[in-house]
Amino acid sequence: MKKYGAGKLWGGRFSGRTDREFFDFQKSLDYDFRLAEFDISHSLIHIAALRGAGLLNGREYAALEKALRRLLKRVRSEGPGFILREKGAAEDIHSYIHGQVEKEAGRAALKLHTFRSRNDQVAFDEKWYCLKECADIAGLMDALDGSLKKLSDRNRGVIFLGYTHARRAQAITFELYLDAFRSMFGRDRQRLGDYYGRLRVGIGAGALAGTSLGRDAYAKAVKAAVSGDRSKVVPAENSVDHVSDRDYIIELLSVLCIIQMHLSRLAEDLILYSGSEYSFLSLPEEFCTGSSLMPHKKNPDFLELVRGNTGRVYGGLIWVLTLMKGLPLSYNRDMQLDKEPLFSVVETMKNELSLLCRFLPGVKVNVGAVKAALSDRTFYATELAEWMVREKKVPFKKAHEAAGLLIKAAESSGKKIEDMKDAELRRLHPAFNAAVIKRVMDPFYAAGGGKRAPEKKSGGVKPAGLKPPAVEL
Repeated sequence: MKKYGAGKLWGGRFSGRTDREFFDFQKSLDYDFRLAEFDISHSLIHIAALRGAGLLNGREYAALEKALRRLLKRVRSEGPGFILREKGAAEDIHSYIHGQVEKEAGRAALKLHTFRSRNDQVAFDEKWYCLKECADIAGLMDALDGSLKKLSDRNRGVIFLGYTHARRAQAITFELYLDAFRSMFGRDRQRLGDYYGRLRVGIGAGALAGTSLGRDAYAKAVKAAVSGDRSKVVPAENSVDHVSDRDYIIELLSVLCIIQMHLSRLAEDLILYSGSEYSFLSLPEEFCTGSSLMPHKKNPDFLELVRGNTGRVYGGLIWVLTLMKGLPLSYNRDMQLDKEPLFSVVETMKNELSLLCRFLPGVKVNVGAVKAALSDRTFYATELAEWMVREKKVPFKKAHEAAGLLIKAAESSGKKIEDMKDAELRRLHPAFNAAVIKRVMDPFYAAGGGKRAPEKKSGGVKPAGLKPPAVEL
């Protein structure tokens, strides 16, 4: 078959060959192959615009559409990974797709790139990628919330220990403890929804100054080619801005960094509380590993890797922020390097969330160890002070001081508070006696039996409709 074109989407101005090492240095197909589905979608909308403008006849349009849809079907069924096996000399996903269409559609492919630039294509592709991945991650966040809720429901009524400054603070329910993370992830989920709601996929910017087709041609093409929420795919509002900015990547990475921070905090807690120094929790063995030397070890490797991935995720955001900070308008080739951190962070996040949803059902509370820790009466000094204020009308400063003196007296005498006699207790404050100590300095009283404000469950608000638009087959 006769080949039309030289494989590149540019080259007429050049008389010599591209340096081979430079070609390998600057090519991006090894990572931007992930954008295949979105780049084909751009081409389907673009040829609809060309057809509407009379720049493609019916036969040409049919040949291009057939070739593009055949390739799209393969990408969706096999995944885009096959492109790496067949990439040939293509430098990026745009030239690869153009070459594949050229093989099937022949001379019609000479018109495929009419009035468009890869600057417009890559911005379109990455925005659609961000939309899709935002929706996928939001779904995984919903699943994570469900896993946390099930773990909470399974341990309803279990008293747990609350900490400040990594020191025992007050007794709380395990539900309240887990609900703190559900609240964090709920806000993260809202941030994803806010981001998704604002993001639009622009098309028709050309290299930077728009195209001869105009906005109306692209608006009609979007209506003809796109199903689902057509409001998400629009003619570029400002062509210079469309090709020159990557704030939509930076914003998504920023949200993912916050999610990763919360994931790392959850991982750290689970690592600590499952260690022998606490022994409050047991972790599922299928997510732990042993030691090559020490037979007794059960290492929380999955959680440690989640915690460790925080550097990778934060690094992706800093990478793109640093990349963009000094670029003149409009497009610059530096921006090619935005894809690797974006893909890496998104894939890391999805893997972590997917695994965590399978991990959490295997977490168990070691009730015996928790009960033993809760038996220390000094843990309930706050409840005792609050009881004195509420029931005996003692000024809080005096109540705080009396509770502190009780703790100090127990430590100095080497006695447990519950073993102190009434006479000893009354010397510290007239309101103290053994019956009060037994009733007030108690885990169930502290976690809800007193008159403290009731615990409020929150979880996450889940915005609906995070489904990306799809090109019709």
